[in-house]
Amino acid sequence: MKARLLHTAAPLATALLIASLAGCNPGVADDSESDSKPAATTSVSASASGTASAAPGAPAGGNDLSLAQALAKIPDGTEERAGYERDSFRLWVDIDKDGCDTRKEVLLAEAVKAPEQGTRCALTGGEWLSYYDEVTVDAATKLDIDHVVPLAEAWDSGASTWDADRRERYANDLDAARSLVAVTARTNRQKADRDPAEWLPPAASAQCTYGADWVATKLRWKLTADKKERSALEKLAKDCGDTVVKYEVAP
Repeated sequence: MKARLLHTAAPLATALLIASLAGCNPGVADDSESDSKPAATTSVSASASGTASAAPGAPAGGNDLSLAQALAKIPDGTEERAGYERDSFRLWVDIDKDGCDTRKEVLLAEAVKAPEQGTRCALTGGEWLSYYDEVTVDAATKLDIDHVVPLAEAWDSGASTWDADRRERYANDLDAARSLVAVTARTNRQKADRDPAEWLPPAASAQCTYGADWVATKLRWKLTADKKERSALEKLAKDCGDTVVKYEVAP
């Protein structure tokens, strides 16, 4: 199985990408990622009272940039959807040829209770915590693997200029602990390809962590941010002063 940091584990020296939350006061099943733009979008407010603890699944520790500082490093850009096809990103590959493709690797890494692994990496049993909505899931088929920065969003903000190999590596990025996450199919499909100006996780405790994951992924892959996206993240960052972003640029 491909080595990958657990979301519930403390960061290791080999971590390539960690977005951690020491504490914040945020605002409020199949193998596919829902990645089509919905006809209408819903903006989620980033306001809530009280102090939230780290989102379920957020690794402890990490000390690099604040969310606001990290966001400032993302270059401005204008999104361009022309030419996008989901098939431009090859999913899910078995990088280390151990019989478990990227989807299964994420499920195995993030399981709170390990599933049984059968022939061709068939998974039965197990338990997961979807940090977007704080829902415990007891079957892998009820989970989607979400690209924190969706494929269409990546295309819009820079991936359209990449070759097929780089897009495949983005779509199957197991070298970063938090660019792919196992979440309930419902929240993944509600999100679709929306950016933080249009969608934030329904669990208030998840929003600072999600903002850090989003920004770290964009920095890792040298993607841009448009004005609405940046404005929404700046607003979120004001409520997430203790959120820490750590990343390493992808080769």
